[in-house]
Amino acid sequence: MPKLLLQPLIAFLLGALTVLGFAPFYIFPATIVALIGIIYLWEKAPTAKACLKLGFQFGLGLYSVGIYWIYISLHDFGSMPWWFAGFCTFCLCAFMALFPALVGYLSKRLAFLTISAPVLWGLSDWIRSWIFTGFPWLTIGYSQTPYSPLAGYMPIVGVYGVSIITVAIAACIAIWLANKNQPVNLTCRRNVITSMTLLIAFGGVLKVVPWSSPIGEPFSVSLIQGNIDQDIKWRPDAVERTIAQYVAMILNNRTDLIILPETALPVIASQLGPDIYTALDSHAKQNNSNIIVGMVDYSRSTEEYFNSAFSLGTAPTQSYSKNHLVPFGEFIPLKSMLGWVYRDWLNIPLSDLSRGSTHQKPMLLKDQKIAVNICYEDVFGEEIIRQLPEATVLVNISNDAWYGQSYAADQHMQFSQARALETGRMVLRSTNTGATAMIDPHGYVLAHAPHDKQTTLNVTAQGYEGTTPYVLWGNWPFIIFSFSVIAFVVSRKKQ
Repeated sequence: MPKLLLQPLIAFLLGALTVLGFAPFYIFPATIVALIGIIYLWEKAPTAKACLKLGFQFGLGLYSVGIYWIYISLHDFGSMPWWFAGFCTFCLCAFMALFPALVGYLSKRLAFLTISAPVLWGLSDWIRSWIFTGFPWLTIGYSQTPYSPLAGYMPIVGVYGVSIITVAIAACIAIWLANKNQPVNLTCRRNVITSMTLLIAFGGVLKVVPWSSPIGEPFSVSLIQGNIDQDIKWRPDAVERTIAQYVAMILNNRTDLIILPETALPVIASQLGPDIYTALDSHAKQNNSNIIVGMVDYSRSTEEYFNSAFSLGTAPTQSYSKNHLVPFGEFIPLKSMLGWVYRDWLNIPLSDLSRGSTHQKPMLLKDQKIAVNICYEDVFGEEIIRQLPEATVLVNISNDAWYGQSYAADQHMQFSQARALETGRMVLRSTNTGATAMIDPHGYVLAHAPHDKQTTLNVTAQGYEGTTPYVLWGNWPFIIFSFSVIAFVVSRKKQ
């Protein structure tokens, strides 16, 4: 095969290989091997433009394999024509591929790939978390969660810092392989090997550091997974059946806390029948327990709808409204320009919601302070820590049925595992079809319900207190470090 075609193909396959580091595979060395490959190609490439192309091919491989399930949500459940759904999915993957492309281009321009590539990659992952409201899916740092020694850095520098460390190790190996036939200072080589060894070893040591400590007594939890088909969830003829199913599942449990998925009851909260509300509230109070249920809230004063969670039971009723909404799924960006897409091509209910407040308090349920987040909000670590260190437990309610039987739900759970590591808190996940699970403060899944099955996962949870460095500082150390290194590299380049 001509070299002109071989290298782009290799770059694409390396990108696809990277996906093995993420859930449900968790083969974290695969991501490092893939990164070694692409940085090796960048080092050997003659120009920055060539690195741009190779990085783009790598990104296409990474995202077309890693987030192919976007097509399922658009076509299977959004009723978008197959060709338009495929086109939109490709456009998203191509846009995401621009980030590794720019990393390759700028790294080559700045030289010092061992330093510039890791920092630029970490910055690109971070920029993806906020540009156009953010979509930091498949951030490199997640690939090391929770089994890699590098996951030990998560409570200190967060997922973007772990991205830098992961790429730095790969870059050291790649540059050495690319220049192994060149005369290299033996001391320099020893320093690189020593630095890599210390990074890995120190990460392993950090994994066993107890960043938080138990508070209060263990409590029993029922994580309810309704397994309601997405294509009937909002149909008027299925609403009563769905509510009846969830009510029966609730009444069958007598644990301290019962958690239902995102928008589990497909009605406006104010329109929930008083008999149902009374039955649930009475059941919780009789058992000295509380219930967290996902419903849509409506504000009469502002005429706005919110994706919310409500508590019922012994504690006063409290609520949380989702702040970080999904573009196109929960709100319409550039509504005046793109409204026709929803009118003519998509069939997505509740696609014009409003944002909840940026700073909301944890729910005080008995002796635990529960920080609720909804759906993919837990992909944004800097937002989760807003309720910390006050919160003792993190709760994520979600509905990944939009993505069918893909591995989107498992990837989502891996992001929750990272949040557990960053905060030193246990994470309780209640979802419609999976992944319903309990995660310990070290990021390990202690209990997991089978996917696509109506079931209840009964577990014993524990609240924690304490402040990790990441909770204290957020992403600021990563940001300051990254821009300082880039400034240093630019100054050296000029010299």
